[in-house]
Amino acid sequence: MIMRVERQLTPDDRAASPYLGVPFEVPAGAASLEARLTYDHAAGVVDLGCVGPDGFRGWSGGARSRYAITPEAATPGYLPGIEPGEWAVLLGLHRIPAEGLTVTVEVDVPASGPPETEPSAPPVPSRPPRRGLPAEDGLSWLACDFHAHTLHSDGELGTAELAAKAVQDGLDVLAITDHNTVSHHPLLPRWSAQYGVTLLPGQEVTTDRGHANAFGDIGHVDFRRPPSTWVTAVRDRGGLLSINHPLAADCSWHHPLNDRPPLAEIWHSSWTDRTWTGPLAWWTAWGLDTLPIGGSDFHRFDPHGPALGRPVTWVAAESTEPAAILDALRAGRTALAVSVDAPLLLRVDDEFVAVGADGTVLLDTEGRRRLVHGDLVRFPAAPGPHRLETPLASIVAITT
Repeated sequence: MIMRVERQLTPDDRAASPYLGVPFEVPAGAASLEARLTYDHAAGVVDLGCVGPDGFRGWSGGARSRYAITPEAATPGYLPGIEPGEWAVLLGLHRIPAEGLTVTVEVDVPASGPPETEPSAPPVPSRPPRRGLPAEDGLSWLACDFHAHTLHSDGELGTAELAAKAVQDGLDVLAITDHNTVSHHPLLPRWSAQYGVTLLPGQEVTTDRGHANAFGDIGHVDFRRPPSTWVTAVRDRGGLLSINHPLAADCSWHHPLNDRPPLAEIWHSSWTDRTWTGPLAWWTAWGLDTLPIGGSDFHRFDPHGPALGRPVTWVAAESTEPAAILDALRAGRTALAVSVDAPLLLRVDDEFVAVGADGTVLLDTEGRRRLVHGDLVRFPAAPGPHRLETPLASIVAITT
């Protein structure tokens, strides 16, 4: 062990800064390093991360209490590589009680054990039959979930396991958006090719005042900087930024922004009672020119938690390549629904097409209503977002 630091964190520390670096030195030629964090998890929440001499090296939030890094490998959530110089164990002071919280940070160089690894890749599963959906020439509607996690942050599954589940659940595209890390990005092309599903690189930029998904293989977005810089950095690097679950329990969106991201996760798995119009009210107040998307926020197999592909975002794209998915989002070609096989409302050329939606009601932003009679019904299109509801006002589909 090269370092052991015990410290009493207080609300004053949290008020001074939500992040605290505990520095340590790595000598030239070091083969590995390991950091450990211990504290009373029943009393507070302290997140764990790492900064190296060359910059940010990874984050596991509250999901891990240990990480190890070698020149060739690292604990999921962290980037491999060892360079000599000053490093720091990065602590996120998320919940610090009034009486304070004692934390202990230990560092070993070399590590006492190897980094954790991803599980073995499962067999490629069968895919459910795809729906035949009407689309404009040159485009196809792809079933997408734009929010999911792996064990690179606080998810249960490895990247290959999540790819297999996406195929099994009928998705064409899955954005893997681990919290404050991009360590999963290098793995995605391999599993995309092996499982026949587009794994879109993403990062959930996470703070206690709001979360945002950065889509695209654009490098790390520093969650410690002001959110206005997230918008600029993602746009300048060719990605897309989305405000996540703006009305979700203790992780609703609080950050003021003058330069607003192009996307917002209007439909999140926390919207369980769809007669509640809070998400639509937020969208209207924020600005209906913001493109709505949906995401499950899948973490693990849980009969009471988010399920992959619920909700689903249908995207009309020229191909299944990640760049084509981002281009389709830029063009605003989205339709949101409860699930892959649920009723949906598509904008195709100059028409709205209600698919599998017999008995629902088509509404515009002014509340004008038209009944849907039949399983494939076409209406003249009109500007602005429209939605389908049940006769009892439960929302089942949204299109832009």
